[in-house]
Amino acid sequence: MASKDTEHREEEEVVAGEDEDTGAHIAPIVKLEEVAVATGEEDEDAILDLKSKLYRFDTQWKERGTGTVKLLKHRQTGKVRLVMRQSKTLKICANHYVLPTMSVQEHAGNDKSCVWHAADYADGEVKDEMFCIRFASVENCKTFLEKVQEVAESQQKKEEVNEDASAAAGLLEKLSVKEEKDEEKSIEKEAEPEKEKELTKVKEEVKKEEAVTTTAD
Repeated sequence: MASKDTEHREEEEVVAGEDEDTGAHIAPIVKLEEVAVATGEEDEDAILDLKSKLYRFDTQWKERGTGTVKLLKHRQTGKVRLVMRQSKTLKICANHYVLPTMSVQEHAGNDKSCVWHAADYADGEVKDEMFCIRFASVENCKTFLEKVQEVAESQQKKEEVNEDASAAAGLLEKLSVKEEKDEEKSIEKEAEPEKEKELTKVKEEVKKEEAVTTTAD
């Protein structure tokens, strides 16, 4: 009996010893380095970032993905696009610009959802899609709705400003061309008296030469 108790204690000591930290360091066989992955969003700032679930209409509503919908504003151009990626795979399920013509409306009978049409590029080619997005709360849905409408209106104003600027630039260009032509005409008019003087001088010299020739004869 004593022998068995001794053996049992020895086994416990061995098991306990297996969990002890020996201080030994084992270097990994393969060293993996961090790799920077480009997302295409490096030059953009997120002005909206909300968790949601997206649906696409194709004869009926079909789930497109669950993840985060973002409104991204480009730092240089000022253009804003809507991008949504699936939460686990990060696969893009919506990718299109927020245009002045884009209209987002609350889904009938569901105050947590919105619907809209867009020329989407999520699949690598432009497709006219009808989307429905659902949020966890009414507040998030209203925030999304108001922000998209705000962006669409700002893009409309921006287009109007650009059109006015283009029209002004075109008018200035026409004025510049007219001024250049007027200046050329003015120069020509100023040069005409000089040309007349030169022509008169040449004629007088020719007459003199003719007179000398006649006298010599």
